[in-house]
Amino acid sequence: MSDFKQTFNSSLGKKLIMALTGLFLCTFLIVHLGGNLLLFSKDGGFGFNVYANFLTHFPPVEVVAYLLYLSIIVHAVYALVLTIGNRKARPVKYASSNNSPASVSSKNMGLLGSILLVFIVIHMSDFWYKYKYTDTVAFKEYRTNLSSGITTVSDFTPTSKDFEHSVSTQGDEEVVRVKDIHTKVAASFGQLWYVIIYVIAMGALSFHLLHGFQSAFRTVGWIHRKYTPVIEFVGTWLFAVIIPLGFALMPLVYYFQSLSK
Repeated sequence: MSDFKQTFNSSLGKKLIMALTGLFLCTFLIVHLGGNLLLFSKDGGFGFNVYANFLTHFPPVEVVAYLLYLSIIVHAVYALVLTIGNRKARPVKYASSNNSPASVSSKNMGLLGSILLVFIVIHMSDFWYKYKYTDTVAFKEYRTNLSSGITTVSDFTPTSKDFEHSVSTQGDEEVVRVKDIHTKVAASFGQLWYVIIYVIAMGALSFHLLHGFQSAFRTVGWIHRKYTPVIEFVGTWLFAVIIPLGFALMPLVYYFQSLSK
């Protein structure tokens, strides 16, 4: 056990933990983006509200969510420890410089990570915390005609304080009542300051993943001349371009839609 503890207390062990938690967070980003794309559905928020309800009430998903929160904390703490350790070990910077995007990312991982950590705190306090632990998020009722498939939406006020959600059938209609986080998202994305913070954070995420994704594979030893180019391609185009851009488009689209109303 002492050897195991010593291994994970070493610099290599810390980097391994960083790599594994980082790759887990990368997997979450793909799933999260897929769910958030429901924001673009023209269904009165039905798909997104049902998705949010599923995330917060399906036990296996809740377990994964708490593993995610733990991974964020561990990733951030170990990043801080490694950054401080590296600065103590090399107080004088190298004279040579490389201004390529990948090099800029690798040199500023601490700053990029700090920006993302601040954003995560703001983001979760504005959405997740208010959704789970306050009564500031209202409810919507969605009635879908089972014959025509047409869905109508209206406000809903629960009679019980403990009400969370319900699905029932009334005649030829399916009735779904859920918390309306979609309206909260639209309200937040209608504020310019929030949009700016969100876009800056997604820019930081892009540069963070440009170096971090590929670095994680090198740390765990998954290096091969046949597969490394694939990893670099996925790390660059999927994680450093497509995913951050997909997230950034959400507040931008909602903000400009709010200006046209």
